[in-house]
Amino acid sequence: MNTKKWLSTAVLVLIPACIGINFLGKSFAEALHLPLWLDSIGTCLAACLAGPIVGAICGAANNLIYGLTLSPISLVYALTSAAIGIVVGILANKGQMRHIKGAILTSILAGLVAVIISTPLNVIFWGGMTGNTWGDAVYAWAVAQKLPMFIASFFDEMVVDIPDKIATILIVFGIYKGLPKTLTSLYQSNDKIENLND
Repeated sequence: MNTKKWLSTAVLVLIPACIGINFLGKSFAEALHLPLWLDSIGTCLAACLAGPIVGAICGAANNLIYGLTLSPISLVYALTSAAIGIVVGILANKGQMRHIKGAILTSILAGLVAVIISTPLNVIFWGGMTGNTWGDAVYAWAVAQKLPMFIASFFDEMVVDIPDKIATILIVFGIYKGLPKTLTSLYQSNDKIENLND
C-alpha cells in the first residue's frame, strides 16, 4: 500500500482517538474535582506519535468540538491547545520523550507556553481568572495583595498549568513508552520516507 495512504489512514485514526482521550481526561479531572485540567493527554500523545502539526490539529480540534458542544469559552483556548501540541511535538521529535528527564523538561516548557498564551485570554474573557478553584484562590490572594490583574492572572494560570502539564506529560510518557513498536514505528518510518521523497 502507498506510504502516504498509510500515513493518512494512521493520522485519521489517531486524531479522533486522541480527542476522545482528551475528553476522558477532562471528565476524570472534573468528576474528582482535581486542581488540574488533564484535557491535553491525547494532544500530547498525538504530538509524540505523529509530530507537531498533528498535535496542533488534535489540540485545536478538541477545543473547537468542546466549545461548540459544551463550553463556548473553550473555543478561544484552541490557540493554547494547538501551541501545546506544537511544543510537545517538536521536543518529541528531538528525542526528549525517550527519557524521564526530557519528559519533565517537555512538560515544563509546554506548561510555560500554555501560561503565556492563556493569561491574556483569561484577562480578556474571564476577568483574569481561570475557572479553576485552586488557581482562582491564588488569583484572589494576589489581588488582595494589590498586584496588577495581569500578574494575578499569570500566577493563577501558572499554579494550574505547570502541575497539569507535568502530570499530563508523565502520563503520556508512560503510555508512549508502553506502546508496541509496531505502532510507533508506523509514524516514524513514514516520517523518514516522506522526508526522502521530498
